[in-house]
Amino acid sequence: MEEILINGIQGVSRVLVGEKLSNIGNYIPNRGVFIITDTNVFSHQGKNFPNFPTYTIEPGEGSKSLAEVQIVSRWLLANGADRSSFILGIGGGVVCDLAGFVASTFMRGIDFGFVATSLLAQVDASVGGKNGVNIDGYKNIVGTFNQPKFVICDIGSLTSLPKEEFTNGLAEIVKHTLIADGNMFSYIEARIEKIKNLDLDIFRELVNHSVKVKAKIVGMDEREKAERKKLNLGHTWGHAVEKESGFPHGKSVSIGLEFAARFSMHKGLLEHRDYMRIINLLRDLELPICSSLSPKKVFESLTMDKKKTANSIDFIFMLGIGDSIVERISISEIKRFIEKT
Repeated sequence: MEEILINGIQGVSRVLVGEKLSNIGNYIPNRGVFIITDTNVFSHQGKNFPNFPTYTIEPGEGSKSLAEVQIVSRWLLANGADRSSFILGIGGGVVCDLAGFVASTFMRGIDFGFVATSLLAQVDASVGGKNGVNIDGYKNIVGTFNQPKFVICDIGSLTSLPKEEFTNGLAEIVKHTLIADGNMFSYIEARIEKIKNLDLDIFRELVNHSVKVKAKIVGMDEREKAERKKLNLGHTWGHAVEKESGFPHGKSVSIGLEFAARFSMHKGLLEHRDYMRIINLLRDLELPICSSLSPKKVFESLTMDKKKTANSIDFIFMLGIGDSIVERISISEIKRFIEKT
C-alpha cells in the first residue's frame, strides 16, 4: 500500500493505493456512519461492508441529480444523521460524486470518505475534492470543492469490473500522461498487451501514477484557478459528446482527447508524429477517437460548459506529449475550427 497526501485548504486528504475495503474499519468512526453505494457494487461487495445504514442508488449518471440529493438527504434525516455523522461512499465515479456532494451540503457539511471500486473513480472521480451533480444532462453543473478525509483505492476490487469499465478509466490515465509525464505515456505504449489482459500489477502502477499527478496539481491549485484547469484536457469537447451521445465518461474523454490533439496540431503546438502516437495509443487501448454525432450538435452543448465565461473558455492544448497549456480562447474560434475540419 502507498499513501499519497493531498494538502487542501480544509486539511489533508489521504489517498491509499492498494488498501482494501476489508480494512475500512481502521479509517471510519465506530458510530454515526452512513454508507452510499449503488446496486451493482452492493451485490458484489455488500458482504464486506461495515454494519451501518446503507443507501443504494441505481448505477449511472441519471443518479447524479438534485432530486437524488434530496432523497438521500431525507434518508439521512430519517435515520438520525446529524453534524457529527460520517458519510462513506463505496463505488465508482457516480457514487463518489453524489456522496461527496451530499456530505458537503447536508447540515452545511459533514465529514466523508470514499472506497473507490472502479478504475475511473480511483484515478479521477474520487481524488481531488470535486463533488457534483448534473442538470438536464450537463455535467457537474452544481457542485462543491471539498476534500474527503480519505480515499481507498482497492485494486483487488477491479477484478469484478466488466472490461468496458477498465477502458473507461484508461482514458483518464492517458490524459494524466499527456498533461505531465511523457515517460509514463511510453510506459503504457510498451505494455498494451498486459493492460488489455488486466494485469493488476500494471494497474497498481497506473493508479499510483495518476493519483500522484492529480495530487500534485490539486495541491498547487485546489480551487481550479490556474494549474488545475489542465486536468480538464479532453473534457471540453468530451463532456459535450457525453451529453449528446450518452457514451460513458471515459470513452467521451477519449474522443475529447483526439479533438484537443487535433486542435493543438492545427494551432502549431503539437507535431503530427505526436498526434499519431496519441491516436494509435487510444486505438490500441480500444478507446474511440470519433463519433457519428453532428459536430454542430456537440458544439451547441459545449456552449453550456461550466468552464465557459461569457463568450470565451479556457481550453487545454497539448505542447507535445507530457506537456500542456491553458489558453483562453473565444467560443467562435472553436466554431471556426470545427467548420474547417
